[in-house]
Amino acid sequence: MKALILVGGFGTRLRPLTLSVPKPLVDFANKPMILHQIEALVKPEVMVAVLKKYEAKFGITITFSVEKEPLGTAGPLALARDVLGKDDSPFFVLNADVTCEYPFEKMRDFHIEHGNEGTILATKVEEPSKYGVIVTQPKSSRIDRFVEKPVEF
Repeated sequence: MKALILVGGFGTRLRPLTLSVPKPLVDFANKPMILHQIEALVKPEVMVAVLKKYEAKFGITITFSVEKEPLGTAGPLALARDVLGKDDSPFFVLNADVTCEYPFEKMRDFHIEHGNEGTILATKVEEPSKYGVIVTQPKSSRIDRFVEKPVEF
């Protein structure tokens, strides 16, 4: 299993916590948010991720890069192209400041079964203007477009 954990951004929604600590290292339930994701990804399999600190602890191989300037949400995918593109196996892209119970195996199996280019796990929120909206094609779960932090939707 491969994964890319996005750790960029300024953590504005988590201020004042992120004024002194990068957002992936902000404690949630007594441990850094990124550690929740690494633990969720690591069964006995090896993943490719972003933070070298936990490599020895979990016995996994982690490759990371540092942006010289912010590249936006998709920028890290381009930086990781060589690592993630070594084979055709699916990989996960996670935001370091989001934590929940991810059904990784079910998501991977669903993705392989439908055979499309990508699969996105999303949830409905009461106030999408803080996050964004996925607009699907009529009578389908296929994505038509994304609306980033809409004023009204």
